[in-house]
Amino acid sequence: MHVLVTADTMSGVWTYTRELVTGLVTRGIRVTLVSLGEIPLPPQTSWMENLHGLEYRPTAFRLDWMQEGQLDLAESTAYLAALVAELKPDVLHLNQLCYGNLPVSVPRVVVAHGDMISWWNAVHGQEPKPTPWVGWYREVVSRGLDKASVVVAPTRWMLETVRTCYARPKRDMVIYNGRNPIFFNPYTSKDDSVLAVGRLYDAGKQVNLLTQHMHPLPVCIVGAETATHPKIPIRADVKLATEQVCVALKGPQTEAQLRALYSRAAIYAATSRYEPFGMAALEAALSRCAIIANDIPTFREIWGDAALYFTANDADSLATLIRRMSEERDLCRAYANRAYQRARERFTAKRMTDEYVDLYAGLLASASAAA
Repeated sequence: MHVLVTADTMSGVWTYTRELVTGLVTRGIRVTLVSLGEIPLPPQTSWMENLHGLEYRPTAFRLDWMQEGQLDLAESTAYLAALVAELKPDVLHLNQLCYGNLPVSVPRVVVAHGDMISWWNAVHGQEPKPTPWVGWYREVVSRGLDKASVVVAPTRWMLETVRTCYARPKRDMVIYNGRNPIFFNPYTSKDDSVLAVGRLYDAGKQVNLLTQHMHPLPVCIVGAETATHPKIPIRADVKLATEQVCVALKGPQTEAQLRALYSRAAIYAATSRYEPFGMAALEAALSRCAIIANDIPTFREIWGDAALYFTANDADSLATLIRRMSEERDLCRAYANRAYQRARERFTAKRMTDEYVDLYAGLLASASAAA
């Protein structure tokens, strides 16, 4: 089997792609990977080394959710169609919604990792204004979803959101994302500390909730820039474990650095108000962090009773839960173990890859029967 996979290098989709492509290749499936967005740096592509059966073709086409993406869509579509004609893959695995409309006869799996309309609704509480670009975006996404052989979403919530914002695809299903537990260390002694991942200005991640109160534990926010009008002390680029109780901001971390931060943190704060899946929380759970999550449908679906939830988007409620976990150490450890077990049982890369392979096989069998 030969699968052509598209991915972008500017979001968590790249981590998802790494897990999926690695899993496919190790099963003997040939993969052609086409990346869009920024050309990745060597640290982003080092995982491809020694993956025999993988062909990689980087591009710099802008993505559909970018304001400038409209300018590149015709060219990127033509490029992908020409590549399909040249390589003749058996299945297309498309991680951008718009490409479900590619003018080819190959079965197309389109994965809804997120979209601009649902992001806007979650962050702003209303539909975006009907500008010409928003109209164009709705049209190309709707066409892509309509022409897909099957639309996959990483959660039931995201699948229902796609149906609500656009239209019900002809065929759709949920395949939860997964990570390989081998990348994380759940056995290191924990510091009494809180970790979060996200930029402070990102309204979807809203890690700025952690800057609204003093906390009894040190807090570290990874991937952050200078804070704007915080209500508590902020220190830049300091160790996670610090005697001064404040929020520490760290810039982007290498995979090894982030793995170490996960392994040492006792608590992970999943603060997002828009999260189609939540890969960072999964990585934290595989590192045996207790999860304190924003009370949104996605996190309830993913973590069930394996996490504690603060009142949606409420910094006071978040601070109360952090204080409770700091005072009740046994409770914190119990929730860390719950999150770890749930992650190992439900959200591994192996399980995810198995489900996609079954999907590809089913599509090819249906295509063969139809022929």
